[in-house]
Amino acid sequence: MASTGGSHTVRVWDLPTRLFHWGLLVCVVGLVITGTIGGNAMNWHFWFGYTVASLLAFRMVWGLVGGHWSRFASFIYTPRTVINYLRGERRPEHSVGHSPLGAGSVFALLGFLVAQVASGMMSDDEIAFAGPLARFVSNATVSLASNYHANIGKFILLALLVLHLGAIIHYTRRNHKLVSAMLHGDKTLVTAAASSRDDALSRTAALVIFALCGAAVYWVSTLAAAPAY
Repeated sequence: MASTGGSHTVRVWDLPTRLFHWGLLVCVVGLVITGTIGGNAMNWHFWFGYTVASLLAFRMVWGLVGGHWSRFASFIYTPRTVINYLRGERRPEHSVGHSPLGAGSVFALLGFLVAQVASGMMSDDEIAFAGPLARFVSNATVSLASNYHANIGKFILLALLVLHLGAIIHYTRRNHKLVSAMLHGDKTLVTAAASSRDDALSRTAALVIFALCGAAVYWVSTLAAAPAY
């Protein structure tokens, strides 16, 4: 953490968290485009989905062992804290990582992304494409998953993304440099705060974790082609 005069530069978002954020954005845009086009683009839709699954699995683990401000423990707030925040009772740490409202947005996006990926893996369009887990569940479950994935979940996610973008624009206009912090990782604060660990060792650990998550998701993707016994 660097300090200049009355300001303190803090590494808030470690490199793995930043790569996760921008990688997830690219994949979600890719999913929207390929899902809208349909046809042969669905092959890409599946691979974007598998990449999102790998990223989400990584984020679950990184939320436990990652940099200080990337850990879920740093932005899990009690209902009373959220209410007090809405009443204008702000704490210094609320301006460092995720605020109580920002944390709610993050958990909502992660939760519905998990639901969207899971439902996609159990979906079947009854034409040419089926998720790798569709053959392991009942026809009723496949029907529910397919309907949720195509007609419900994606619209909930789009609404959450619009709200997320709206919040970013709102806070940016109030001179909260959210986008730049997610690009270079640092924030300049009035008060001192703990920095997230972001060194060669932690980055290597993140790469290993992501590789293991990707390998697990790839194995799941092969189940669609495996013979039934």
